[in-house]
Amino acid sequence: MPLPLEKTSSPSGTPRRRKPCFPPVPGAPPPLRETVSRRVRFEEVDSLGIVWHGRYASYFEDARVALGQRYGVGYELFREHLTPVPIKQMHVDYCLPLRYGDEVTIEAIMHFTEAARMNFEFIIRNAEGEIATTGYSIQLMLDRNFQLLVTPPPFFLEICRRWQAGELS
Repeated sequence: MPLPLEKTSSPSGTPRRRKPCFPPVPGAPPPLRETVSRRVRFEEVDSLGIVWHGRYASYFEDARVALGQRYGVGYELFREHLTPVPIKQMHVDYCLPLRYGDEVTIEAIMHFTEAARMNFEFIIRNAEGEIATTGYSIQLMLDRNFQLLVTPPPFFLEICRRWQAGELS
């Protein structure tokens, strides 16, 4: 199935297909999604008047935290089970600049995996619905001694079971 055309502002002005950050897994449940809205604050822009590139990680975090709260996979759960989930990898693609006062939406998309990790995709859109920024992050699950887990802990396996059963949507 072809990827949808997304409203972007490429140099030629033509829409382009977005590549998925994480390939679909046959038989996997649909991704979990949450969107938050916010306005760009003055302290987030640089001397050029656009959002400083380092701020995008906190924008992603706003949506990731909201997704975790909505579906019961937030940081509190991992702390309760003494399972750190540090970010292993983060990638950001800047498509359009954001400026002070811009109203934006940030969508977090959690993709299913049976590994001891969490795969998040992010899409930031401006008020016109154009994609301003995309990105992804991978968080690995560690044990209480900060050693990499090879398989997900039982509490996360239960979340995956509920996700597959359609109980999280």
